Amino acid sequence: MKQDIEKLRKKYIDNPPEGMTSGDIRHMSGDELLDMDYFLNEDDLFDDEAGVEGFYIF
Repeated sequence: MKQDIEKLRKKYIDNPPEGMTSGDIRHMSGDELLDMDYFLNEDDLFDDEAGVEGFYIF
């Protein structure tokens, strides 16, 4: 898991999210980095379900 965190750290240091600097990313804990990645990509979790046709009960 530590390797995964370091890959994320490198990804965000190379291209920091808006409002952050690479220095901010360097000083983040592993948990903070994972949380940030989750929230930045949370919309992507359900992309494959958008527009699925089927039977819906409202």
